[in-house]
Amino acid sequence: MIKKIFLIIILFATLVSFKSKLDNVNLNSPDGKVNLKIFVLNKKLNYQVKWAGQQMINPSELAIFSGADIVISDSKVTEVNKTWKPVWEQFSSINDHYKQLELDIACNNVKGKLYARAYDEGVAFRFVLKKGNKPKTANFYCSYNLPKESTYFAPNGENEPIGPLQLSELNDFLLTGNKDGSKKSIPVPLVVESPNHSFIALLESDLFVAKGFKNMNLGVDMAQNKIVSNNEISTTDEELISPWRVIVFGKTAGDLVVNTLTQNLASPNKIENTDWIKPGKSLWDWRVHGYVAPDGFKYGINTESYMRFIDFAAEKGIDYFLIDDAWYTKVTKGNFEMSEKLDLQKVIKYAKDKKVELLLYYDTRQGEYGDDELFPYYKSLGMKGIKYGFMGPNVPFTEDAIRKSAASKLLIDFHDSPVPMTGVHRTYPNAISREYCHGQQDSRKAFTPEAFIKMALINAITGPLDMNNGNFDLIGINSGIREKGPKKLNSYFSTVTSEAARTLIIFSGLVCIPDAPEAYAAKADLFEFIQKQPVGKWDESRILNSKMGDYITTARRHGEEWFIGSVYNQQGGTLDINLDFLDPNQKYEVTYYEDTKETNCKTNPEAYQVRKGIIKKGDVIKAVIAPGGGHCMWIRPKVKS
Repeated sequence: MIKKIFLIIILFATLVSFKSKLDNVNLNSPDGKVNLKIFVLNKKLNYQVKWAGQQMINPSELAIFSGADIVISDSKVTEVNKTWKPVWEQFSSINDHYKQLELDIACNNVKGKLYARAYDEGVAFRFVLKKGNKPKTANFYCSYNLPKESTYFAPNGENEPIGPLQLSELNDFLLTGNKDGSKKSIPVPLVVESPNHSFIALLESDLFVAKGFKNMNLGVDMAQNKIVSNNEISTTDEELISPWRVIVFGKTAGDLVVNTLTQNLASPNKIENTDWIKPGKSLWDWRVHGYVAPDGFKYGINTESYMRFIDFAAEKGIDYFLIDDAWYTKVTKGNFEMSEKLDLQKVIKYAKDKKVELLLYYDTRQGEYGDDELFPYYKSLGMKGIKYGFMGPNVPFTEDAIRKSAASKLLIDFHDSPVPMTGVHRTYPNAISREYCHGQQDSRKAFTPEAFIKMALINAITGPLDMNNGNFDLIGINSGIREKGPKKLNSYFSTVTSEAARTLIIFSGLVCIPDAPEAYAAKADLFEFIQKQPVGKWDESRILNSKMGDYITTARRHGEEWFIGSVYNQQGGTLDINLDFLDPNQKYEVTYYEDTKETNCKTNPEAYQVRKGIIKKGDVIKAVIAPGGGHCMWIRPKVKS
């Protein structure tokens, strides 16, 4: 009898021990620096995260049904270490190395799994619920209990990103409300500078496969002093897959921009043959209207203007020419009425003869053509891609457009408040870019150097951006001679060297340069930096210098060549560019594209100089940058004589 009681006690102790382990699980990243703890507290699922011994996220709640009790019945830890090759990216190959915790859970008897991954540079969570009866609604809730005294930054549509703000200031900003009177929300990514000056980004990935979910937005819960995200959806009896909620870490703000965690979390490429998907540079007509060339020709929406763009693209090896709005006058179901100003068929034939690919705009506000007919029609015209305007932050619409454009072998560039859809360019690499930022001169207002730097360190975390950098006729634009120039004269603060650097700093599959061919031809030695860039074909990318709102230096490698671009705010300054990443057994030729002593973004924006030199590994270049200016370097192996 005593022995039987003893065995019962042992069994009970074992069960209690097992349950305790399931209710409190630790997961470490492959390098051991990230520690993710998942635990049950008051029947609710919680987590906390440490990185390099620092508490990055204090105890915070995770849920898929509001108020539901959670029970964990089993757990499994696996490690994955593999490398994959993107169709185009900031890197030619990406290592996907993580440890994954798979928890079998029941939320008020609805069974499913929570997947948690720990990478060396961050963590991610996803719920998957089995087929069967569920409550009518699910709510993917995640709170973020960040360190006190953290500083916050976030995108702000066609305005300078917000921040630096304290939590209470961020809440006050949201309370100012939208035009419809509702409280504002925070679009991704929310970038957080912790008190120890490391950086955190809060965002999502793989929204494309998470049917029914809207794009992630965040809010502030001042009662708990936490950031929160809610995403309520209507459920069905089918399997429910949530997006990944992603938390990324970096020692600097720049580290977040070249982090590949969101790409690793996105579903693999779904396009079987990607030979037709070609990233590249594009000329663009929209901001050139009204420009008068040195020979007296005035640009507009007409055949001759477009043939001039095509001639320059063919001469300089520019891949694409983008024709924007007003090539048609009216759209009805299944029919475009063409503008009388333009012979589109003549332009199409001319581009084909010159071996320049065309991209064509479509504005959903001007009529419903119907996506089932739209993309095959664009393909029948011989277009390489579509720029989709005013489609808005509609997730199902965006998913359908990406899928249907791929079926017609068309690239797609989303504009005007698009869904960020982080990681989708891995899943559907025809999603070549999107204007998830303030493109230069949007709404005919210009952004400042500080705004550019913030967007380069905030908005760009979500993936490729179409920002339209690269204006060279800055004096002309500021004087008001362009039809689409800034409404306020002399409000566009930049330098031509900064404009060249910006085309490299902002990663995209489509670098859309907005100025006239003659403006580039007049500064051909500076345009060389843009012309030589192998857009989207990068083997490696690094952020060498970064400070939010102050400066950024980006370096990208293609083969043995490096392109480096730096920009500074309106204070100007000097940046050390350490070349310790070069091959020690190789000498290099370098072309410098620089501001001069007289350059100033407000008073002398077009002064620049180009010079050459010889460099080697370990050299430190002192990049002297004018107020609101920039600095560029094109580095290639020295040819042995």
